Amino acid sequence: MKFGSIYLIAKDFEKSVSFYEKVLDMKVSASNANRFAVFNVNGLNLCIMSGCYDDENRDKIITKGAFCEIYDNHTKIADSENTHKIFINLGVENLREEYERIKELNIATHMTDIRYINVFSPYWYFTFMDPDGNPLEITGGYDEGQEM
Repeated sequence: MKFGSIYLIAKDFEKSVSFYEKVLDMKVSASNANRFAVFNVNGLNLCIMSGCYDDENRDKIITKGAFCEIYDNHTKIADSENTHKIFINLGVENLREEYERIKELNIATHMTDIRYINVFSPYWYFTFMDPDGNPLEITGGYDEGQEM
């Protein structure tokens, strides 16, 4: 088995694509109209899927097999409450610089300060939400003695 991708079903496709272009500091690697966008980050594909594209473009969609509500109703999925069970973790070399970069972009909601945790392995991190309430955690090198 090999890893394919992780994709997020977005309520506002364009807003989410723009958000991830800024966070990842890269343009979309590949896309399929305004339905699906791929960010290839060192071999890991993080993808954004439009929650409403299929409903709005039924004439462009060909399916085989039975419709399965819990997987196939993308509009309902995009509109559902986000329970934050999946975190997207990204690593950087300089956590303080990345914190300031994300803060200056003014795109992150519920952004924490830089924090520390040690459970078997210590690390520094900060967390914020994407437009659909998916939490992102940025980890990396951090000099505790430097002023913010």
